[in-house]
Parts: sequence; structure tokens; C-alpha cells
Amino acid sequence: MRVTVAGAGMVGLTSAYRLAEAGHEVTVVAAAPPAETTSAVAGGVVYPPGRSPDERLVRWTAASLEVFHGHGAPGVRFRRGRILLPPGAPDPRWLAAVGDPVRDGDRVELTTAVIDTPVYLAWLLAGVRALGVRVEHRTLTTLSGLPADVVVNAAGLGAGPLADDASMVPVGGQVVHVTDPGVPGFVVDETGPGVTYVIPHGDHVVCGGTEEPGRDDTDPNPGVTADILRRCRELEPRLAGAEVLRSLVGLRPFRREVRLERVGDVVHCYGHGGAGITLSWGCAADVASLVAG
Repeated sequence: MRVTVAGAGMVGLTSAYRLAEAGHEVTVVAAAPPAETTSAVAGGVVYPPGRSPDERLVRWTAASLEVFHGHGAPGVRFRRGRILLPPGAPDPRWLAAVGDPVRDGDRVELTTAVIDTPVYLAWLLAGVRALGVRVEHRTLTTLSGLPADVVVNAAGLGAGPLADDASMVPVGGQVVHVTDPGVPGFVVDETGPGVTYVIPHGDHVVCGGTEEPGRDDTDPNPGVTADILRRCRELEPRLAGAEVLRSLVGLRPFRREVRLERVGDVVHCYGHGGAGITLSWGCAADVASLVAG
């Protein structure tokens, strides 16, 4: 079939990859190239953050990790790290999906994929093009009238307006990149009102972050940068003398629950919040199944 995928972030490109593998004629249409999407700003630790009751997240995460283990893509490494849970929190549902989890009190050590997202997105874009996918950069204002048998709405934050879904909201996330002094593993602290994380990628470390519902701009705030650095240096003292490289802001496409369903000739796949990378391959498999009917 002819399939148009709206969106060139992690979910859109991964869906296009699976659809092209299945033999469909695929076109990706997006307002911006992958390097300019929110996916490119993400820290890149593969696990579903938060405490969502959605059982599908575990299945999608396990499916994504299986792919990340298998394809050896650049930008993907498996690292040991730790997650600090709120005091007395029960075991997260996602523990079953990650590698060798060990819980010690409110600390969980685990092995999972850590992805340098700009590098990986470049590989993914080259991969879909090698499969014959056409990529067009233009803004869509409607899903109607496209030259396709099926349309996949995976446009991230833009998916809400395309689906006339007011439940989608932007949640701003600011990060700071610093030089990597040799941080041995990632650490995510979920004990505070927000989340603090330190994610090493070899040549740099992603330090975060913020959760700002309703934010609509991507201009870094110097005061927020200073606060992120303070929190991350407390969490990982090795960062004390690390050079600051840049600050970035992404707008996460948040919805209370991921929407993944087919309505007529449109497959909706959006609302992943900050977990698009984590859920990408699992969701893409479901998208391909829904397109096939």
C-alpha cells in the first residue's frame, strides 16, 4: 500500500522503517528534519519513566530493547546504571523488560540501552532512505487529501492538532551537555518533585532536567541551566569540573495515555511524552500490524 507517515522524529522514522520493510511504499512528511525534532534533544536512557499504569509500555519497551540489542546501530550502547525511586515505591512495572535489574532499598541497578539520539537518528534516516522511503519537509495542516491508502499520524506534538485532539500538551524539558570526565554509568533520580539525570555518552554527558507543562518556546533559561548543573553535580560529583558545552530545550508531546489505534484510513501513534525512544520499535510493530489491517 501507499503509506504517508506524518512525523520524522523517533516514532515516525521507526514506523516508516517497519512499514518499508513490510513492502509498503512509504513517504515521510515532516515540518523539520530529524536533527531538529524533540527526539534529538532527549537524554536517551531506554526505560519508561514515571509510574504509568499502561501495561502496553512494558511490552513496547521489551520489543524496543530487543531491536537495540540486535541491530548494532551507531549511537547505541548498553550501559549499567541506577535509578533512585521515591521512598517506599513499589517495583516499577518496567523492571521485567530491562536487563539484570537488582533492587536495593529504593535504588534499582539495571542494564539498558543508552542512545546518543542525534547520531542514532542520522543512522535511522539513512536506513529508511535505503529502504526506498521518500522524505519530504513541509508542514501538514490536515491528514485529509494525502496521496496514500493509509496515513500514520506520528507527528509528535503536531499530532494533536492533526487529530483534533486537545488532550495533547507540550511539556518542556531543558538539558545541559557537558564534557564527559569518565562517568561510569547513568543515574536517574526520581525522588524529587521533578527528575534529575546524568547520562554519559562518551564525549559528552546529558544533564537534566525539567518538566514544564504548557511551555511553548525552546530558548534555554540560564537560571535553569545553573540549577540543572547544581543538581547533577550533587548526584554525580565527577561533573564538578566538567566544561559546559550547550543547553537545549525540547517540547515533549505529552498525553495521559499513548494513542495507538486505527480510525478509518488513519493510524494514530502519538502522546509518548519523554518515552518516544523507549517505545519506538514496539509501537512501530503495532503500527505495521494496524496498517496491514
